[in-house]
Amino acid sequence: MDRTDIIFATAILLFVAFSVGFLTNWIISRVSHVSKDDLGELDRMAEALHHAEEARDAAIARQEDVEGRLRRRLAQSDAELKAAMEGLRDARANADELRAFISSANMGNGHR
Repeated sequence: MDRTDIIFATAILLFVAFSVGFLTNWIISRVSHVSKDDLGELDRMAEALHHAEEARDAAIARQEDVEGRLRRRLAQSDAELKAAMEGLRDARANADELRAFISSANMGNGHR
């Protein structure tokens, strides 16, 4: 193999390497190419996600508001229940005192 053959072989190898690289680059760019339709769909999906996150945040805020109102109502109901129980306890104590007084008054009248 003389010098000219080596130059031609090297030139052919370099051309083949360049062609393979160019073809690979073209294939990769075609495969990974994002069309305008795909970009539009991605924008619509991003907007839908944004609206869903806003709706979720609003729902969480409403839930926390409802929970707060229910806790206040529960605390108020507990306070009313305690007050009613104290009133009932006092009424029972008064009723027991009145029964004891009536019982002792009836016993006192019966012994005279």
